Amino acid sequence: MHQTIDLEALCSERGLRITDQRRVIARVLSESDDHPDVELLHQRASAIDPKISIATVYRTVRLFEEAGILDRHDFGDGRARYEAAPEAHHDHLIDVETGKVVEFVDPELEALQKQIAEKLGYRLVDHRMELYGVRLDRDD
Repeated sequence: MHQTIDLEALCSERGLRITDQRRVIARVLSESDDHPDVELLHQRASAIDPKISIATVYRTVRLFEEAGILDRHDFGDGRARYEAAPEAHHDHLIDVETGKVVEFVDPELEALQKQIAEKLGYRLVDHRMELYGVRLDRDD
């Protein structure tokens, strides 16, 4: 059963700039009930906006993937296929005094974590981040 995920809304939540072409690509991905590759995404997106280049589709899926809103799959046929991430990734900040958990998403932090893994010779497949803190505005 296919669950429609609003990639455009996720882009907005994560602070990603949403251009008209990214909006079209996000809509095509959100409405896809298969796992399209870049060529198929380009075909579907360019049917809506003929000015969308294959390079734009490649850049956009990479951006969406790095932001954690798009999952990339390799089903063994040598073609990367994509789908909207079934559950949006988020990190946590825990208030050590109250136990309150604050969920947050930071695209720059996600990209940095990937870069760090690559510098160390790894491909990041998953991660979990928990930050622990005390409020800056508490009365002492």
